Amino acid sequence: MSRRILVGYDGSDSAKRAFRLAVDLARAFGGRVRVVTVLQPAVSGIEGMAVLVADNSPQHATEMLEGLVGASPDAAGLVDTTVLNGSPGDVLLSEVEQHGIDHIVIGHSERGALARWLIGSVSTDVLARSHVPVTVVR
Repeated sequence: MSRRILVGYDGSDSAKRAFRLAVDLARAFGGRVRVVTVLQPAVSGIEGMAVLVADNSPQHATEMLEGLVGASPDAAGLVDTTVLNGSPGDVLLSEVEQHGIDHIVIGHSERGALARWLIGSVSTDVLARSHVPVTVVR
């Protein structure tokens, strides 16, 4: 039974589907949803260029989360949102411990092999290291 559900949210279509699934689960089981957007610190080299391509500002992230919840008024009472800094996999897994999360729902982005090799896959990282059930939404 999923009572405390964590969603890693990056604004992608799969993340939006993950959010809707998490809200449906929370509603069905009388739970809550914690939506986390992770801002990665700027780094140098090729990985740094990939980070700089996206709008990685705290204000943008906060507005993105407000828009997500605003577009789902039926979910507003079930959802908490936050923006945190760090490595996405590390941040999401630390949220599990800090907030008693019992289920993670995360989207899967369709990056190419080169992008996965350069910057990794958050869903693969979380799946490999999580001690709670993880649902990956495509």
